[in-house]
Amino acid sequence: MARLRSWLRALLIAKVTILFYGMWRLGRLVLIVRPSARGRWRNVNFGAWARTALRIMNAQVEVVGAVPDAPFLLVSNHLSYLDIVVLASRLDAIFVSKSEVRGWPVLGSVVAGMDTIFVDRDLHRDLPRVVARIEEALGAGEGVVIFPEGTSTGGASVGAFKPSLLEPAARARLSVSSAALSYSTPSGQPSAHLAVCWWGEMTFTDHFLRLLSLPGFSARVAFGAEAVRESDRKRLASCLERRVRELFVPVPGAAS
Repeated sequence: MARLRSWLRALLIAKVTILFYGMWRLGRLVLIVRPSARGRWRNVNFGAWARTALRIMNAQVEVVGAVPDAPFLLVSNHLSYLDIVVLASRLDAIFVSKSEVRGWPVLGSVVAGMDTIFVDRDLHRDLPRVVARIEEALGAGEGVVIFPEGTSTGGASVGAFKPSLLEPAARARLSVSSAALSYSTPSGQPSAHLAVCWWGEMTFTDHFLRLLSLPGFSARVAFGAEAVRESDRKRLASCLERRVRELFVPVPGAAS
């Protein structure tokens, strides 16, 4: 039963992905003479796709705190590729993501098509380009989400924040918002730190099918009450890391 559930859900998600991505591409052609409307159309489609995908997975999303309005720069802890789906279902934003995501089945095509800013974390010379794109997006009134830990974790704690991608905010003394994500699974099901969190040496396809076999799961996203402003990126990263740790609820089953 669980295996059949996972394959049926995978088929449904693929179908809605084709539908919403097609609508997005068609809208881009129609709106080519109105560049200012491109971002709104992208957000409408990305948000609708994310909410539909979560419904297919029977995911319940709990939101704590006030959702920021664009333009904003928001940092969050990172637990899974699902983080983008959960946040996109509640936020109008573009995401900064590692370059490997572009090659993932289903999610990679969606994320790449939604103006995601990809960063090659192994190439330091790629950072100036990424920082410039973040500045451009903020200047255009966009919301931007980054995951300063640099990698996803099993959900026992929040990892150290890397300050490099916070350079635009520090340089312009912009206020930066914070959020903390956590997941849980129903009683009797595999623990969320293995079935929902994606970390370590887990392979994407195997993990995705295991996730889809769950009857459902819960996601919690808590938004910080106050934004942070600092002129030094290291101090900014340290302060934001502390704020996210205060908001964070450890994932059940994760080793501390």
